[in-house]
Amino acid sequence: MGAALPHDLRCDHRTTPLGVAGRPSLGWRLEGADPIAYRVDVGEVWSSGRIEDPDAICHPYDGPPLLPRTRYAWRVTLWDGTGAARTAESWFETGNDAWTAAWIAPDPHAVEHVDPPTEGERALAAHGLLPCPQLRRSFEIPRAVSTARLYISAKGLYHALINGRRVGDAELAPGWTDYRERLQYQTYDVTSLVGEGENALAVTVADGWWSGFAGFDPRQPGYHYGRFPELIAELHLTLADGSTRVVMTDGSWRTAHGHVRHGDLLKGECHDLRAATPGWDLPGFDDSAWHPVVVTGADHHLLVPSADEPVRVLRELAPVSVTRTGPLTHLVDFGQNLAGRVRLAVPAQEPGTRVVVRHGEKLEDDGRLHTANLRTADATDMLVTASTAASFEPRFTYHGFRYAEISGVERLGEVKAVVLHSDTRWTGTFECSDPEINRLHRNIEWGQRGNFVSVPTDCPQRDERLGWMADAQVFLPTACLNADVAAFFAKWLRDVRDAQSPEGGFPNVAPRLTGVAEEGAPGWADAGVLVPWHLYTVYGDARFLDVDSMAAWVDFVLRHNPGLIWREKTGPHYADWLAPGPATPREVVATAFFHRSAHLTARAAQVRGRYGEADRFHSLASGIRTTFIKTFVDPRGAVMGDTQTGYLLALAFDLLPAALARRAAERLAELVEENGPQAGFLGVNLLCPVLSATGRPDLAHALLRRTDPPSWLHQVRNGATTVWERWDGEGAPSMNSFNHYAFGSVGEWLYTGVAGIAQAPDSVAYRELVIRPLPGDLSWARASYESARGRIAVSWERADEDFRLSVTVPPGASATVHLPDGRVHR
Repeated sequence: MGAALPHDLRCDHRTTPLGVAGRPSLGWRLEGADPIAYRVDVGEVWSSGRIEDPDAICHPYDGPPLLPRTRYAWRVTLWDGTGAARTAESWFETGNDAWTAAWIAPDPHAVEHVDPPTEGERALAAHGLLPCPQLRRSFEIPRAVSTARLYISAKGLYHALINGRRVGDAELAPGWTDYRERLQYQTYDVTSLVGEGENALAVTVADGWWSGFAGFDPRQPGYHYGRFPELIAELHLTLADGSTRVVMTDGSWRTAHGHVRHGDLLKGECHDLRAATPGWDLPGFDDSAWHPVVVTGADHHLLVPSADEPVRVLRELAPVSVTRTGPLTHLVDFGQNLAGRVRLAVPAQEPGTRVVVRHGEKLEDDGRLHTANLRTADATDMLVTASTAASFEPRFTYHGFRYAEISGVERLGEVKAVVLHSDTRWTGTFECSDPEINRLHRNIEWGQRGNFVSVPTDCPQRDERLGWMADAQVFLPTACLNADVAAFFAKWLRDVRDAQSPEGGFPNVAPRLTGVAEEGAPGWADAGVLVPWHLYTVYGDARFLDVDSMAAWVDFVLRHNPGLIWREKTGPHYADWLAPGPATPREVVATAFFHRSAHLTARAAQVRGRYGEADRFHSLASGIRTTFIKTFVDPRGAVMGDTQTGYLLALAFDLLPAALARRAAERLAELVEENGPQAGFLGVNLLCPVLSATGRPDLAHALLRRTDPPSWLHQVRNGATTVWERWDGEGAPSMNSFNHYAFGSVGEWLYTGVAGIAQAPDSVAYRELVIRPLPGDLSWARASYESARGRIAVSWERADEDFRLSVTVPPGASATVHLPDGRVHR
């Protein structure tokens, strides 16, 4: 097996991050032999010393305060049972914690309004869509540069260039937070972009979530945080002689409008190449006719370094077909529903030709683009040509689509779909003998890609795209198996906590759009407890567990419901959203989640060493459980409402004693056999796991293979390439997204049930594995997962009477293997 080898070193769950704040967590994965001890060293600044702990896969930095804007090398050394030591090294850089730059923006009184000649453009102008400002500053560097770092953010979105070359590869930066509470900045190594002599720093800004259209509230469709975009930036230069210089945003910058006539996340983007300003991003450009910027403030207290990897272009798709539908109109099918934009090569046209790109997830029966489900999201991009051939690709918008209708040109050049999503490294694979289940798994993956765009959104296409908390918490177990989402959700949990009311109430969506904290619904607001607990169990980082925040939520519910039945302060109470069967009583749903949050808060307090609070919340959870049984469960184990989700919640959340649990499981099985799946958003993730855990994996497989609606394979057989919002894809178009991942939460069971990769109940970071494949009538399956500890893999197949199983277990982990015939191996 060899020595114990650390690899894949991570700082705050990221590889070699720029812009780390505070005291980071330093982690590693394992290969080779089981370790018995470790040591972490950060340069010459700090050492943990040798620590005897075979389970460790991370350690927090615990040395003196780190200097700002400094690169630190760090290493981890592992010892195994033979005494052999192996070391791996990495680095991180700290952020800019002493800003001096000013916020700048164009003078709003000097805005160059455009008088669009077409009806469509007039409609956009009426929405308040204005040109995206260009801002620039030239500067001299007297000698060669040894290092250069750009620290940059915007109230809105930014696209930065130095000497005509793009800075970094982040899209839709700086990302979405509640800008009233926190505004992320990015750090870029731009050493290769600057040089001796004159240089130019050029930035285009757009409204983004800050002042553009976001959400679906007709009372306030935009201007949620501000009225116009602003920019802040500091370029820190270290010259070859050791001297330093800082170029920053201040009143010396100049601004004008260019070819981006508007850029909005929901409405789309327009480029008018007739208004282009060639060379504006290069040294030597004459900006004397441009306007001076306005300094809007010098507040820096909300600026924080990015906690996650940004949205990036992560793949491109060529069309599977292009169909001419009119003299100047083409319908492009990319074969996959996705989130992103279209890149289009446009041959030379008459100046002023309008090339329009409209987006949709599906087609109408007559072959036209289906846009009814977009609601007020126009999802329309436009290029107004000059006299030469051009390449058109928006920068400040994205759309959810499979199809693009391109009009205005007789002949199309090259067309690509550019896929955008937060850069979460893929860690899981799954495949089995049924091609339709494999298609379902791919649909789940694409749903995750399309909805992890800065925040975990519900959908990427219509005028919503919000961080709905129930969707996130039910899908999180699947998401964690598909990809490394630790940093992504660490950032989002700060959004969740920022949205928590002073009284302790969590909202339904995070980040908040409105200035008033909304009361959260059961199962939605409880994500503030359920998400951090699950992240802790998967990644082993106890910093996910903010016990103060979790306890404040449970105490908030308790204050308003001292009788332990959650009836008051339920917000909009969505109950088991979009369940196709009978409605589960709302008090049953609410009280089950009340218990779950109290129980997990108790466990979190225990992990963080807050034992008094752990005892208090364990006692509360026990009281809620007793009250639940007394109020909602009869002596035969029937749960009030007699619905699948009622039984699923009671069984999954351990709300029933053993005898009643057996009867409840029997009744759940009867309901599933009679009706197929009838669970909505809050129950669907529990269906297959609970059926398997209660002795009916055959029913779980029957649900998985079912093709009549409601079912997952009904979607597959009807051409789905992502997971639909509704089981059957029917209903009012205004509430019918075709890329909505909540029902894709069955993906967890593909890994844990079909393939058999799971943790023991009290295991953390896959220290204790339970390998229990459930073949059903499949002939083979294989799955792998790069866990926080190391690689896990399971492959099984059936041949005649033989069952062949191969298992890979990471170093430092143990596994209990359950074979289908009942044999157990440890």
